Amino acid sequence: MLKLIRAVICLLVIVGICFAYDSGRASFSVQIRNLVNPYQVLGVFVLPEETIDFKVEADSISGSFTLMSTKGEARSLQKNAWQWTAPKETGHYIITVFNPAFNDSVIFNVFVIIPYEHLDGEFLNGYRIGTYPSKPLKGLEIYKTPRGFIELTADNHNTHVSPHFTLKQFRSKQTKSFPEYIILRSRLLLKLELILEQVNAKGYRAETFNVLSGYRTPYYNALIGNVKYSRHCWGGAADIFIDENPKDNMMDDLNNDGASDYHDAQILYDIIDELYGKAFYTPYVGGLGKYKKTSAHGPFVHIDVRGFHARWGD
Repeated sequence: MLKLIRAVICLLVIVGICFAYDSGRASFSVQIRNLVNPYQVLGVFVLPEETIDFKVEADSISGSFTLMSTKGEARSLQKNAWQWTAPKETGHYIITVFNPAFNDSVIFNVFVIIPYEHLDGEFLNGYRIGTYPSKPLKGLEIYKTPRGFIELTADNHNTHVSPHFTLKQFRSKQTKSFPEYIILRSRLLLKLELILEQVNAKGYRAETFNVLSGYRTPYYNALIGNVKYSRHCWGGAADIFIDENPKDNMMDDLNNDGASDYHDAQILYDIIDELYGKAFYTPYVGGLGKYKKTSAHGPFVHIDVRGFHARWGD
């Protein structure tokens, strides 16, 4: 089953405590839509009655797998491949792909979203979304009107959407009450996990990233004076920093110069930038920017999954 505890404590002769990073990878991978998920848990976002396919990757370990779901209709397509139809009701459902031989599973936390057409002007159930642009930027698919919204509640906001990230980390700063409505992309979650794994491989301890900004409604995005076509408004961007020692909502002093500043953001930026050009990272190409400390926030790095190369902040 899902390993929710990733940090282990071990005694060392001098140091005392050692952090052991667990990537949260499963012993097999599952293809869903046009993504391959190698992790033990992933958030998936679908419309009511939408049909999606799940398939165990051919290069994964052999054997017979089973798919179980808490609701919706599943049917077998072929060995280790299934088609699942979401229920009409919006909400959170669980799909588990299980390998009995290795007692290992991949869990999909599936959220049936509220269709965009349910908006009443700028509002969804009294929550102000604002207005999306009537024309996509340069006609690009990624800037079309979003399909719908996840309803974030007191009951589901702690749900893991990947091994090291929960739904609440991507909530808008527009309000502190429930329900809220957000958009989130599975591709962004997979990218964050890959980056987190690389950060730990480079020797920087991080159990997760502090997400300074995840989803923004167009209303809130305009309120803070950000650009009209910010990828945050489509759930495909995150402003992140490492916040472990101490946990103080500020970027850690990664270069040990006694300050949390632009140089620390540069370290994180460089680690991410090194991933580009590698074959496994191709599905996650997007924007990368670095930002200095201001009176409103500490230094951070922006990432997104826009699908083409973009850089800024030098």
